[in-house]
This record gives sequence, C-alpha cells and structure tokens, in this order.
Amino acid sequence: MPVVGYFTAEIGLWSELHTYSGGLGVLAGDHVKSAADAGIPLVGITLLYHQGYARQHIDYDGIQTETFPEFDPSEYLSKTDIVITLQLDGKTLIAYIWKADIIGQSGHIVPVYFIDTRHPANSPEHQALSSRLYGGDDDVRIRQEYVLGVGGVQLFDHLDEELSGLHLNEGHCTFAMLELLSRGWSREVLAQRSLFTTHTPVPAGHDRFEWSLVEDVIRDLLPNDAKQLVQNAGDSENGARCSMSHLAVALSTSVNAVSKLNADVAMTMFDDQIIQPITNGVHHITWTSPVMTSLYDKHLNGWRSQPSSIAHASTLPTDDLLIARSAARKELREYVRSNTGVELSADRLTIGFARRFATYKRANLVFKDLQRLRSIGAGKIQFVFSGKAHPRDKGGKQLIRDIFESAGQIADEIPVAFIENYNMKTGLMMTSGVDIWLNNPIRPMEASGTSGMKAAMNGVPNCSILDGWWPEACIHGVNGWAIGNAEDNRDDGRDANNIYNVLEHDVLPLWEGDDDAWAEMMKASIAVSSGFTGHRMIQDYLEFYNQFS
Repeated sequence: MPVVGYFTAEIGLWSELHTYSGGLGVLAGDHVKSAADAGIPLVGITLLYHQGYARQHIDYDGIQTETFPEFDPSEYLSKTDIVITLQLDGKTLIAYIWKADIIGQSGHIVPVYFIDTRHPANSPEHQALSSRLYGGDDDVRIRQEYVLGVGGVQLFDHLDEELSGLHLNEGHCTFAMLELLSRGWSREVLAQRSLFTTHTPVPAGHDRFEWSLVEDVIRDLLPNDAKQLVQNAGDSENGARCSMSHLAVALSTSVNAVSKLNADVAMTMFDDQIIQPITNGVHHITWTSPVMTSLYDKHLNGWRSQPSSIAHASTLPTDDLLIARSAARKELREYVRSNTGVELSADRLTIGFARRFATYKRANLVFKDLQRLRSIGAGKIQFVFSGKAHPRDKGGKQLIRDIFESAGQIADEIPVAFIENYNMKTGLMMTSGVDIWLNNPIRPMEASGTSGMKAAMNGVPNCSILDGWWPEACIHGVNGWAIGNAEDNRDDGRDANNIYNVLEHDVLPLWEGDDDAWAEMMKASIAVSSGFTGHRMIQDYLEFYNQFS
C-alpha cells in the first residue's frame, strides 16, 4: 500500500516526552503505535517543543501556575542528518529533524519525525517556534502550523519513502495540503489522497486566523478562492477568518470524526460533507497496567497481537482478577500518598476523574450539592482528580479552585486527592487504580473520551454521561452505568442529581455487595473494551489508506 504521512501538531509517545497536551496528542501516539503493530507504512510528522506544553503547579488553594522547563530531546529521540529550509517572513528558516522509531509487535517500524527550529542561524522569533506547544498567540501558532505542514511535506524530499497519502490529525496540519498543491498535485488528486480527522465540536478547538495574517505567512500558497472554499464548507463565521478545519474539509474527499455521535455533530459543522465515524481506540499494550498485563498474559492467549481476545474476559478466574485489581488499587493509593499526602482507604469506592480541565467537561459537577454527596458517600467513597487547564483558560483554572474548595469542606468524611501535572504516567496509574471512572461533560461536546476506554481495559467500569464513545459501549448495570438519558441541553442541576442517583442506587449497592458481582461487572467492562482498541481503530483507517493510490 502507499506511504501515508500522518501529520499532527502534538503526539504522546512516552510520558516524559512532553510533546502532547491531552487526548488529541495521546491519541496520535496510540495511532502510530497501532499502525506499527499492523505493519502499515505510516510516517509520523510533528513538531519538537523543547519546553513541552506546561508543567502544572497547584498550591493549597487550588491555584494553578505553570513553568516551562527545558528537556533534552536526545534523551528520547535520535537526531538525524536531515536539515530542511523554508522561506518565512522574508528569511530562510533552517530546521533540524529528530526521529523516534516506533517498533510494532511484528517488528515493523513506524518512524515519527520531529521538526526543530532551534537552529543557531535562525532569528530568535523563529527559534521560539520550537519552544512551547500551544503556547503562543496567533502570530506564533500560524507559523508553527506553517513549519509543520510545509516543512513536513518538504521532509519527504529527504526520505526514501514517497508521500502518497495524507492523514491530517485536526486542522493544525492544513498547510500540508497547500504545499502539495504548489508541487503539482491537482485538487482532484489531493482530495482523493487525503483524509481529514476532526475531533472537537468545541469552536475553540478549531484554529481561525485573520486572512491578512495567513497571506503574510504563506504567501503564494494561499489559493485565490480560499475564502470561498471556507464558506462553502459551512464555516459558522462565513469565511470572516480562515478556519483551518473548514479549509481542510473543502480540499478533502474523506473526512472522519472520532465517534458515531461526534460524526453526527460534525455533520452540522461542515455543510454537504459526509462525515464518516471512526471511533477512537487506545493502544492496548501501552494502556494496560503491569498487573493486568500479567493477568492477561496468563489467561487471554494471544491478546497482545490479537486484542480481540480481550472480549473473552468472562473466562478470567475471579480470584485472580480480584488479586490483580487489589494490587493496582494499592499502587494508586501509594502514588497518591507520595504525590499529594492524602491517605486513601483500601475499603472505600475510589472515583477517578482525569482529563483536560476545559469548562465543558464540568470537573466540579459532582460537588454541586455537598449535603447530598455527604448523605450518599460519607465513609464510603473517595475521589482522585487530575488534569491541567490551559495556561490562558481562566474558566478551567477556576474549576480546579472549586474542587479544592469543595474538598476542604468534606475532607473529614470524603477524602479528595488532586494529583498535579497530569501526564501519561499518571493517566495509566489512575485508569488502572480507581474503582469507577467518572465522566460528565455537556453532551454532545465530548468527541470520544479515550480515558474511559483505558479504564475499561483495566477492569474499571465507566460511570458516564452518554457522550463520546460511551453510547456505543454502555450496557447500563452490566459493564458500567449511564448518567441520565442522553439529554443534550445543559442542566447542571439535573445532571448532578443523576450522578447522585446512580451512585446511591446502582454503584454503591453493587460495591457493597459480594465480590463476585463486582467482579462480573469488571469482566464485562474489560470485554467491551476489546471493541475500542487501537488495533480495531487502525483497521478502520486502513480502508481509507488503501484508497490512496
């Protein structure tokens, strides 16, 4: 099959390599790992950020601040001999190229290339493009996207692989399409060989730049009818600014969203465009805890290469499952104590909530009625939270302060821990060590919700609003629980009350019952996760990749 260039502004390969901010980047990492397992000729293209996203610091009042420490890319990546040059702002920008080889289960390698503008010959402004992920204003962001898209295509001039197809992970990568047009690809060929993946129905998730700024940066690459293309794709601003996502959709034949519900929402955002649903999946080997990995190695033959075997989780011996889960829970308690000083109990139901602290995710919703929460959970439940707000997101930072304020009021009856500086390591520790995974976004604003898939894979049932992937997976009371009845209108009081009801009448009675019943719930949760692996996801994408010829 043809070589596919997978372009993404962020990617989470390992916890310590801070070139990701949240689900979008971690999903990109899982995508290339799954492609490596499947032997797909994929080439990853991204940017190197020497200061990463941001290191989060939280004080005793829940006030988030950030620092941006430098890390040494040579600890994680190999520096190649490749150097690319781009014309930008009337100057020649020179970029180094770093590389990570992702080795799949069969030994197939998917290379991921990182473009680094920290070249001494560059101006300070151009060197700074490789400083922070999502850290600058529009002037910085658009130039980063120019380097990613145009530089990423140019990189293939230095590789043995010929770029035959383009997969754009969100609109940050759209300039790659314009570079290919400038190199002689017709619009028909570009559309036939491109796949655009849209993730978010949140307007802030789609970059928009003033047309004058776009013209200043990309010059002759901008098509004469670019504004009309954006308008025709259904831009809500009617082309007042350049929507990178709408421009990409206008130039693509194939567009996909990352869950069935997300595809329905995306259809309302992009006029006359069929949006195919490819529900996200997670790389099962990366996101299964060591103790659960040992359990599966012993009882689920071939699950590493064929994760569909996870569907047979009902055959797991109950005693062995309970022992493994007990070990994972203990690891989390020790991790929480060492990171926060909060002592969690082995006997209480541990509720986990970890994700980007965007306001639509409503991280503080469970604390809306503390009196009700006390009456249900005092002496019975405990919480572990984690997640970063974007440095400029005042609303997201306020959510963290709200949680700390509520935690202080109920600490004697319901312990609450908040692990700062959320990363992939903390994500695995939490999704494998809590007892239920809580998710309560404003439906239908959750694109997919891969953290819930990771929890399910580790035997942690989801308790979630029917948003993202969960409507496709949930069998209420069998493999997890639905919060509410798929209501789309925002009503925080109603949704909080639904959380309390399901905790009081469904979750806690099962938790306080016999171990066998809870084990059956865990097994069903594991089994359903078999349909939400990166292995399944990459096979869905392969149907599109095979058309790039």
